[in-house]
Amino acid sequence: MTAMKPTYTEKPRHSWRTALHEVIFEADTPAGKWFDIILICSILCSVAVVMLESIASIRQAHGELLRALEWIFTVLFSIEYVLRLICVGKPVRYATSFFGLVDLCAIVPTYLSRLVPGGQYLMAIRLLRVLRIFRVLKLVQYLAEAGILIQALRAGRRKITVFLFTVLTLVVVLGSLMYIIEDESDGFTSIPRSIYWAIVTLTTVGYGDISPQTALGQMLAALIMILGYSIIAVPTGIMGLEIARAAERPISTQVCPECSAEGHDADAKHCKRCGAKL
Repeated sequence: MTAMKPTYTEKPRHSWRTALHEVIFEADTPAGKWFDIILICSILCSVAVVMLESIASIRQAHGELLRALEWIFTVLFSIEYVLRLICVGKPVRYATSFFGLVDLCAIVPTYLSRLVPGGQYLMAIRLLRVLRIFRVLKLVQYLAEAGILIQALRAGRRKITVFLFTVLTLVVVLGSLMYIIEDESDGFTSIPRSIYWAIVTLTTVGYGDISPQTALGQMLAALIMILGYSIIAVPTGIMGLEIARAAERPISTQVCPECSAEGHDADAKHCKRCGAKL
């Protein structure tokens, strides 16, 4: 009798990579919590540096200090990004994920700004500086409630899509009616511009750059305003229900060591994306 060969053999992981993964991706250990706290503080400080650099008076007085701090944060985030790629089993999958792209956007602009010479490219450098603000998106992965919110958005996406389609139909119909009722001299020069007015009115923004002058147009505007207040409650109710349902399903803080996927069930033993053992 011959012994049966195992159908699946897990790829052994180096102990130092496992320990590094626990520190960087997990938050249920003291080291992981301290890493998250330090990283969150670094992200907030780096975003503050970018904002302060956009103020002309502060940039003129402390420009050298701000640029030095910017490079310090960039080097720190670069080291963090490389360590994340090292400790996951499938670095390409993490690099192409949402948080992987956010991590890359947080460090690339600083390096690119040094490679774009010439005064004619000042606007491009300014754009790259603004792109550094994407670092604030890195904070999302450290919020425990983020998984519940994302799960609720996914569960309610069809209802929200139907709601948005209904609103779009309403503004097209109401905008077209207002174009027929009002005169072009009052600002309703075309159906698209009338639809713009309907969107501004239905969402209760009310810029006031265009307003109906006839009695019938004002009656229609009043109806749209009241309708706008009643519509606001619809997406709130949808998201509230889905968030309540998502909260009933506990989500683990475990991150897959192979593909860095998150949002697993509390009793999950394997990754829902790649099947690796958690």
